Amino acid sequence: MQIGLFGINTGACGNPSTAAAVAKAAEAAGFESLWTGEHVVLPDPREAPSPAAPETPMLHPPALLAFLAGQTSRIRLATGITLVAQRNPVVLAKEIGSLDVLCGGRLLFGIGAGYLHQEFKALGVDFASRGARTDEYIDAMRELWRAPKPTFDGKFVHFSGINAQPRPVQAGGPPVIVGGTSPGALKRAVRRGQGWYGFALDVATTGKVIGELKRLLADTPRDAALGELSFSVTPPVLPTQAMVDDYAALGVTRIIPMLRNNSEASALDVVNKLATDLL
Repeated sequence: MQIGLFGINTGACGNPSTAAAVAKAAEAAGFESLWTGEHVVLPDPREAPSPAAPETPMLHPPALLAFLAGQTSRIRLATGITLVAQRNPVVLAKEIGSLDVLCGGRLLFGIGAGYLHQEFKALGVDFASRGARTDEYIDAMRELWRAPKPTFDGKFVHFSGINAQPRPVQAGGPPVIVGGTSPGALKRAVRRGQGWYGFALDVATTGKVIGELKRLLADTPRDAALGELSFSVTPPVLPTQAMVDDYAALGVTRIIPMLRNNSEASALDVVNKLATDLL
């Protein structure tokens, strides 16, 4: 089982010195990966379905991960998740490709369609088309990462006669790990992802979702080049070894516990506890 950590860009880790201290401690302890969350803006005052108070510090993932790339050398760096539909995919392909270069091919590209309608409104992006945009944007970004002469003609994205260098270190671009449990997210993971990511899911719920993913894998065309679909989960509480074993029995290969991010000390306490209990 690979063990990551979620929340390296938020709360106390919104301070770069704290994020660096946690990242270095996690790498030294043998953790596999560090994961960011993402919201460009949060509703103020807080209203459903916002996951956090508007005052919550949340560093932009590519900026923070580029910083941590210079603070670490082995641990993988992951977006958990990037809200693809909110971006220009040509710019995002350049941003993520550059980040993969900066971290030496250690990037995991967790993506999702998003759910916070207030955020889409502030960004001027159509909320209703976010799923279709996400699917098309993944394809467009991979075209820019893979094709010798990139060209794309979709519903939302059109380009030809262009190129963007340097390409990502990882051939074809960093692994795309699709977050979410909606029917659209699960289909997206099967059709376009190298992995699936479930956030704050207990063992029972994870088992149900993986069961649906396996059904879709049996019934849905999938590019063989994507390889076997991996399963990653952030538990709703700090996991014990027994919990990790239960997730592993379902086929989960990566557990990404949440940091306690109210202070640097509490975040480092989680690193130390999980290292002792699980690594």
